[in-house]
Amino acid sequence: MSDLIAYHLEDGIATLTLSNGKVNAISPQVIADFNAALDRAEQDRAVVIITGQPGILSGGYDLKVMTAGPEQAVNLVTQGSTLARRLLAHPFPVVVACPGHAVAKGAFLLLSVDYRIGVDGPFSIGLNEVQIGMTMHHAGIELARDRLRKSAFHRSVINGEMFTPQHAVDAGFLDKVVQPEELHAAALEAARQLKKINMKAHKNTKLKVRKALLDTLDNAIELDQAHLI
Repeated sequence: MSDLIAYHLEDGIATLTLSNGKVNAISPQVIADFNAALDRAEQDRAVVIITGQPGILSGGYDLKVMTAGPEQAVNLVTQGSTLARRLLAHPFPVVVACPGHAVAKGAFLLLSVDYRIGVDGPFSIGLNEVQIGMTMHHAGIELARDRLRKSAFHRSVINGEMFTPQHAVDAGFLDKVVQPEELHAAALEAARQLKKINMKAHKNTKLKVRKALLDTLDNAIELDQAHLI
């Protein structure tokens, strides 16, 4: 579909592959292409798999944009939080096949979907914002509060603790860990199983379950636009 987000549709499963440099940085153009790919997947009525390059899903927001000035940083975080909200409410199931590291916004992608598969190995998963001198944004706090286990929430958000893939399952970032060579097949199998459910029931139940979170995120995004910097 684009150089940044490849789109592959097969048997009712749309695979979106992020490819933006060594750390798969999330830039404004990446988010725009993500939204275009999700539009297409919705038209195709497809179960979605999101993945990255071998060894990494994403290292987070594009630091060139984040350090360009307050307006650019706020705009990028707003776009990213709005993408997270969209994924949480997507009318068809969304799976992430995480091929390695998932840091900051990369980890938030894991918290924004319906099923998450990672790979075993020397990879870091988590929210490192406070480690690099960034105060966590409201939308990020609320998303982490809802999706992480209570025992890991404070360690992750306040302490910036990073998790191995196995410990990321316990924390709530991942649902399952497989060997790297098994990731593609495991993601396809998960997507095939999700294809079997009733999509109308899935969409309506998802919106009921996540209504409070979606409402909270709407308010948090507004707060971030006013108070992030």
